[in-house]
Amino acid sequence: MITHISGRLIEKNPTSVVIDCSGVGYLIHISLHTFSLLPADEALTLYTHLQVKEDSHTLFGFVEKMEREIFRLLISVSGIGASTARTMLSSLHPEQIKQAIATNDVATIQSIKGIGAKTAQRVILDLKDKILKVFDVDVNSAVASNTSKEEALSALETLGFARKQAENVCSDILKNEPNATVETLIKQALKKL
Repeated sequence: MITHISGRLIEKNPTSVVIDCSGVGYLIHISLHTFSLLPADEALTLYTHLQVKEDSHTLFGFVEKMEREIFRLLISVSGIGASTARTMLSSLHPEQIKQAIATNDVATIQSIKGIGAKTAQRVILDLKDKILKVFDVDVNSAVASNTSKEEALSALETLGFARKQAENVCSDILKNEPNATVETLIKQALKKL
């Protein structure tokens, strides 16, 4: 198993990078989350997951070990392949996925393109215990922030903002301030919308 690759960044786009490692160029598939964390300089180390199939060997790369662990947990769920797991990590921050699974938040998981209600429920059912055991997730804090987010979204919708856009803005705010109150969420969201 190839656990990480260090080298010089040759090519970079939102879905993949090419890293030159001692004269060999490795094509590594990445999520948008990893893309956003790529350093500006050329030296780079990515934690990797090698997927071996009959007809291909595919490398997936992650800037953070935590994202790789969530990726591995996601692909262990029946019906979730590597492409779907990468899409999930591109659509939501890994922390949001952890919190959604830990708090039984089917709506957040289902908001990802290509994930239906049954698949979202299966992801939560299969991974909740593992997420709570492997990662130190504060369920009470997550439930409180989820309630605050829902109340803020409801208020923003009443003010005439589109739910999807408001949800993205609120999620960004909660990434930086996980314990933000409803009032703080609404005030900051109004500045960004």
